[in-house]
Amino acid sequence: MSTADVAIVGTGPNGLAAGVVMARAGLRVELHEAAETIGGGLRTASLFDSGVVHDLCSAVHPMAAASPFFRGFDLAARGVELLQPEISYAHPLDGGRAALAHRSLAKTCEHLGVDGPAWRRLMEPLLERSEAVVDLVLSGQRRLPEDPAAALLLASRVALHGSGLGAARFRGEEAPALLTGVAAHAVGRLPSLASAAVAMLLGHLAHGSGWPLPRGGSGRIAQALADDITAHGGVFHTGHHVTDLAELHGARAVLLDTGTKGFLALAGGRLPRAYARRLERFRPGPGAAKVDFLVSGPIPWADPAVGRAGTVHLGGTHAEMVRQETANARGVRTARPFVLVVDPAVADPDRALPGKRPVWAYAHVPNGDPTDPYDLVRERIERYAPGFTDTVVAHRSVAAAAYEEYNPNYTGGDIGTGAMTLYQSIARPVPRLDPYRTPLPGVFLCSAATPPGPSVHGMSGYLAARSALRHCFGIRDVPALGPARGPAVTSPVPPETRDAAG
Repeated sequence: MSTADVAIVGTGPNGLAAGVVMARAGLRVELHEAAETIGGGLRTASLFDSGVVHDLCSAVHPMAAASPFFRGFDLAARGVELLQPEISYAHPLDGGRAALAHRSLAKTCEHLGVDGPAWRRLMEPLLERSEAVVDLVLSGQRRLPEDPAAALLLASRVALHGSGLGAARFRGEEAPALLTGVAAHAVGRLPSLASAAVAMLLGHLAHGSGWPLPRGGSGRIAQALADDITAHGGVFHTGHHVTDLAELHGARAVLLDTGTKGFLALAGGRLPRAYARRLERFRPGPGAAKVDFLVSGPIPWADPAVGRAGTVHLGGTHAEMVRQETANARGVRTARPFVLVVDPAVADPDRALPGKRPVWAYAHVPNGDPTDPYDLVRERIERYAPGFTDTVVAHRSVAAAAYEEYNPNYTGGDIGTGAMTLYQSIARPVPRLDPYRTPLPGVFLCSAATPPGPSVHGMSGYLAARSALRHCFGIRDVPALGPARGPAVTSPVPPETRDAAG
């Protein structure tokens, strides 16, 4: 029997965010993690050299800079420095060309030439209402928008660019490729309303709060959240795989940072059949296949300006990406998949040593694809950076089918914990007024399978914790999230985690 008021299963960003809220409310909180280290999609580790660390899942964090939860939590005050590259993202094209999304909107528009005015008309109004736009997209999506003008602004752009008409607003190749590369972060059919919403959100943030990388790696964000939890009495149990909700009997509230498949397994037949059927019908998205490289120097991009970007999209033209991502969403593997590349040392030079530099890369592939992605990814980079292969010192590749071993939430390599279709974006994981509260008394879902969906924003955990506070403890006032005055907590690993891990 659990002696905690609150038991949380899973310590990804949403489980940790929920833990912060619950612990700050004065409740006894215990977090259970099957892996030996906390973090879920926020883990950083040495893979090839003890002096060089690699981000095992997420690497770049526009949402950590923009989301309401992290704005309140204040990472900077906790010693987490979000480093901004000069160019938020780049999109190389054949012939040594590249489209560049500078932090500066003016520079971006200048670089886009004839399409600069259209890019400004698209992004500038979103920037002017950025906080309202972010808060709308990252809400629980069950209330009327607080800023109707921001909602109309976003809706008009999503409707246009979610259809085949959006790209027609541009005259050259660079601007539509630049925007479609961002839309591809939705990991699904292109174009679509869901991918257009992602493009509008992430696209305008590139010129606003940015696409930053945490100094020292993504694990620094997880550690800051964990430090706050332990500072407020929370306890971590790592290397502990909870297999049945009965193990948590006694806790007044249970929050699950798990996908729908994991929830069904934990519930073990306790769920009403109609609700369980809806969870069973919740579809996973396409897969991601990962390659971590150790290279001898900076990537030799054909356009040297690409080397100043924190994130690089490799997908070719707008038309190529539409074909690739749509085929991928249908389960058809392509020879030239969409690839995301991050060279962290562009923004964080301390991540590199002489002759040793980490490079992070994902390829979009069909869900459950068993193919080793090394050659696919290497060849995609080589196309736009001739000579890259010669710089590779070592690599580690993870097929989509194997990604579930790293994180059980990533079914078949689906790092979004559920396909980002329009319906599943709104009705995650089932159409309920409170999507976090389940039919089981005191049990709540807080993973990316709930609104607002994937990314490191903490909002699913935050909103689920608010629901649990209301329904289980009668607490309606959410505790302040900012750091308390006094010395920062800087333990490299929570003491309880060390004990549990042996």
